Amino acid sequence: MMARTKYIFITGGVVSSLGKGIAAASIGALLESRGLSISMLKLDPYINVDPGTMSPFQHGEVFVTNDGTETDLDLGHYERFVRFEASRLNNFTAGIVYESVIKNERKGKYLGGTVQVIPHITDEIKRRIKLGAQGCDVAIVEIGGTIGDIESQPFVEAIRQMSLDMPNHTTFVHLTLVPFINASGELKTKPTQHSVKELRSLGIGPDCLICRSETELPKDEKKKIALFCSVDIGSVISMHDVDTVYSIPLLLHQQKVDKIILKHLNLKTKPPVLNDWKKVVNAKLNPKTTVEVAMVGKYTELKDSYKSLNEALDHAGIKNKAKVNITFVEAEQITKKNVKNKLSFCDAILVPGGFGSRGVEGMIIACEYARLNAKPYFGICLGMQIALIEFARNVLNLSDANSTEFNPKTNHPVVALITEWQDASGKKEIRNEKSDLGGTMRLGGQLCILDKKSKSYKMYKKTSIVERHRHRYEVNPTYRDSFDQKGMSIVGTSEDGKLIEMIEVKKHPWFLGCQFHPEFTSNPRDGHPIFNSFISSTIKQKK
Repeated sequence: MMARTKYIFITGGVVSSLGKGIAAASIGALLESRGLSISMLKLDPYINVDPGTMSPFQHGEVFVTNDGTETDLDLGHYERFVRFEASRLNNFTAGIVYESVIKNERKGKYLGGTVQVIPHITDEIKRRIKLGAQGCDVAIVEIGGTIGDIESQPFVEAIRQMSLDMPNHTTFVHLTLVPFINASGELKTKPTQHSVKELRSLGIGPDCLICRSETELPKDEKKKIALFCSVDIGSVISMHDVDTVYSIPLLLHQQKVDKIILKHLNLKTKPPVLNDWKKVVNAKLNPKTTVEVAMVGKYTELKDSYKSLNEALDHAGIKNKAKVNITFVEAEQITKKNVKNKLSFCDAILVPGGFGSRGVEGMIIACEYARLNAKPYFGICLGMQIALIEFARNVLNLSDANSTEFNPKTNHPVVALITEWQDASGKKEIRNEKSDLGGTMRLGGQLCILDKKSKSYKMYKKTSIVERHRHRYEVNPTYRDSFDQKGMSIVGTSEDGKLIEMIEVKKHPWFLGCQFHPEFTSNPRDGHPIFNSFISSTIKQKK
């Protein structure tokens, strides 16, 4: 362990969604391959305290850390590329920074002084960065948004101050866009020049410039960018489109990004070991078979809504040397009459998590179709609850079975809030009361005990697992015996046995539901036991 943590600050310019998170994660993977311990932070300039109550349509997926923090989806990239476990310290927003400063002011901690952006907000940002970086060799800090955004200025100012406070311990990487204009047939470097000019106006000069483009950046354009941006030509890096995102660490390594950064940080390490990444890329680009998965969900208009899920399926494809084609099917559009037309194309069906009643009936119909037609079915969180509702209606003959989330007056609440089925006195059940949406869920890593006779045990090869949760409603244990007698086994429970975590249908090639979100712990080098089995069984079913 080094005496003092080094910092890599990553900013972005021109437009958002260029891939700062992937670039940051790839740099993390390269430095980790050299034996350094890595921490990764994402700083979000929006005023929301966390992304937990933000619509997936606006902000994409909410990634949940093991300690139960709802974070930005970029932390998913970090955990997939780097073998570290993020926590509440690795993601914070302008909202939580301002909230902390205002609380301190109310408590009189500033001794009656005028509270200002500088130094109070910037000091709080610096404090939180150092907290998230504690104990590691290198901390990679990504600033959300685009340089020039008014809300990100306190964050940029904070990292500028850190570079002054810690000379030789900080370096700046800036990601920009070099667009290709079809009409003129030219790559345009002017947006990059303006972005760097904007960054310099805020007191930061980039040490490494990563240029996003459709095709590899020619040497002439690199020279031009280097000249006008006052960056060494060797530090102008082309991050062009590649066949798989998992090629990015290798692409950056080919252009010596890790060496450039280490030089600026005055660090010496052992040579990188990148065999794992080479194997991942080779398996991804050379599949031996194809699998068609229908993802029946309610946020299908924006792929980032299911980012970790898409990646986990991809990882399972890599492990099974298969190309996994995901077709997003809008649950609202599925009916009893058209279900065959909508889903007959697929080899397997997955119903992901979600909130609210929209599309639920379509999901139930899709689940029944999978069960009756022996198609592999994977239900995650809401998807498991859907499987229970469908089974209760069509096998247990409880025609109005439902979740109290969707029908508070159902006579058969197979899914409900804990308070709705824990009233042992036999009185009228307690109904859900309005509450703060930011604090009513079961979140983060929870222990699950597996039945040794189950398929799930064979997947994990252990009886005790920890997986991450993000939900409010639970399976009603009152119906447990009825499910088991009719062929739906409860194969995973909480440590005390009271909460139902995993289900399997006995007489089905592969039918599994889990209350947790296994996609959050999948990565391209290992995959995930459930996803690996899901894709493996689907391949066998096709033969």
